[in-house]
Amino acid sequence: MLQCASSSNTMLSIEQVRHIAWLARLGISDAEVERFQEDLSIVLEHFSMLEKLDTDHIPAAVHASQLHNVFREDITQPSLTKEEVLANAPQSQDFCFRVPPILE
Repeated sequence: MLQCASSSNTMLSIEQVRHIAWLARLGISDAEVERFQEDLSIVLEHFSMLEKLDTDHIPAAVHASQLHNVFREDITQPSLTKEEVLANAPQSQDFCFRVPPILE
C-alpha cells in the first residue's frame, strides 16, 4: 500500500474511482474500489506537492536527451525494375504480386 507523510485532504470519491476504472476499461470489485480510492488519492497528493515546487529557474526540456535529428538525408537512389522485383514472386499478374484471397 502507498504511504504519504502528510494526510490527504482531497480524497477521490468512490464515483471518481469507478469512472477512472471505466475509462481504463477495468472491472474492479468493491474492495478494489476502496483500495484504489486511497492509493490514487495518495498519488494525486504527490502530484500536488510537485506542483508547489518553484521551477521558474529550471529551463524547459523538450526531450530528456539533447540528441538532434539523427536521420539520414532522404536521397533518391536507383532501385530494382518491376521485372526484377517480381522475378522471385510465386505468382504475378499485370506487374503486381498475386496472392491467394483471404476473404471469400
